[in-house]
Amino acid sequence: MTGRLILRTLSELCLTAGALTVLLVVHLLLWTGVRADRAMDHEVAALQDTWATAPPAATRAAATPAPAYRDGRPFAIMYIPRLGADWHKPVLEGTATGTLRRGLGHYAGTARLGATGNFAVAGHRRTYGDPFKDLPRLRPGDEVLLTDGVTWYTYVIDKPAYLTLPDDTGVIEPLPAPLDRSATPYSAPGRYLTLTTCDPEWGHSHRLIVWGHLDATRPVGEGMPTALPG
Repeated sequence: MTGRLILRTLSELCLTAGALTVLLVVHLLLWTGVRADRAMDHEVAALQDTWATAPPAATRAAATPAPAYRDGRPFAIMYIPRLGADWHKPVLEGTATGTLRRGLGHYAGTARLGATGNFAVAGHRRTYGDPFKDLPRLRPGDEVLLTDGVTWYTYVIDKPAYLTLPDDTGVIEPLPAPLDRSATPYSAPGRYLTLTTCDPEWGHSHRLIVWGHLDATRPVGEGMPTALPG
């Protein structure tokens, strides 16, 4: 009887542990994604409301300097047509854990949007909305478009995703300088874009890096870039 009781107890414990594991996976896959999607939609809507009530873009661009990026606050929206017609995410200042739960995070200290240097952005590969889940799909020639409510910035991807280690901080330097110097497509200063996320999808032992260069800008008053539907 004692052996059967122990076996039954162990079986019940295993079933309980299995149920808890399933609940945890559901939480990671679904609930954090739902909450993150809501948070990102809120940040996008807040930006669009701010832009809609601001002075005309042409007046702002000519008369006032660009405001400083505020830690944890959104300042731009990113669109990547390759990742879907509906793919768009807010870009916030900083890469703190709480910030990346509400959108993409701009590495503090890297270049401003459209400026000379390296505009570097991080995003979750999995959980919290999976914003960069499909980053490996990007190919040379793909466009990444951003707007700050005044200007549209079009960056063009220069090479497929590059795999490196988390401590390879040279990838976000003004002139990208990865540990493997042969990996960078750049040899002179310019206006660059760096996108970073974790690899593998459910781990963080490595980082995926995608680089691009600024190809064009246009005032928002001229309408959306042709690469964006609608």
